[in-house]
Amino acid sequence: MSYETLNLSMAGTQATVTLKRPEVRNAFNEIMLAELTTVFAALSEHETVRVVVLAAEGKAFCAGADLNWMQRMAGFSAAENRADAACLAAMLSTIYRCRKPVIARVSGDVYAGGVGLVAACDIVVALDNARFCLSEARLGLIPATIAPYVIRALGEQASRRYFLSAEVFDCATAWRLGLVSEIAADVTQLDACVQQLSDTLSANGPAAVRACKQLVQDIAGQPLDDALMADTVERIAQVRSSAEGREGVASFLGKRVPRWRV
Repeated sequence: MSYETLNLSMAGTQATVTLKRPEVRNAFNEIMLAELTTVFAALSEHETVRVVVLAAEGKAFCAGADLNWMQRMAGFSAAENRADAACLAAMLSTIYRCRKPVIARVSGDVYAGGVGLVAACDIVVALDNARFCLSEARLGLIPATIAPYVIRALGEQASRRYFLSAEVFDCATAWRLGLVSEIAADVTQLDACVQQLSDTLSANGPAAVRACKQLVQDIAGQPLDDALMADTVERIAQVRSSAEGREGVASFLGKRVPRWRV
């Protein structure tokens, strides 16, 4: 299937989704939102894909909303704006809830909604000269739709500062705050780091990786009470008795490669 705003490529167990609107700094429009939602929903259920890499062409990773799209939105009614924002929310949720681990390969600046796109990914590898900015307040707007993902990534205190100030912050700050997982000095190192992470993820039990991702999403921020403990007990019991869990333990004890890696 071909896409207007994206490229999709496959290599072994890795799928790479590349934003391809470099002439507008890979800014969102309604077509890109729909295509990202469609492709990530499909990859989430793809039998052979173990890892998804989200990349971008050009000097910027994503500049947020396209200016022409924003101009059209300025004339929308409240109901039309609500429906439009729901498309962005659906896209971010689809990436965040993708059953495969998602690595963001950040090769340039990330602004506004682009920060939400990065925050929805599981692991973020960025060039050291990438800059980040939650610029909505400069335009008299708020980063509402991306907030659930950005606040999870940056934390409440840092989100207060950068939502309110709309300051640009550098890659080292993004790493210190937890938005960025790894920093690369150049494109060669960036690609090597992304590939190493992809290979590491692909070597793990695919069902276990899916369950680990779901575990973090379900448990983060929950109170440590009897219900939570019962939930975790049930999860590990089910995994231990699963075919993959039994195979993993047997291969470890037998000092052999598990079947999912053969």
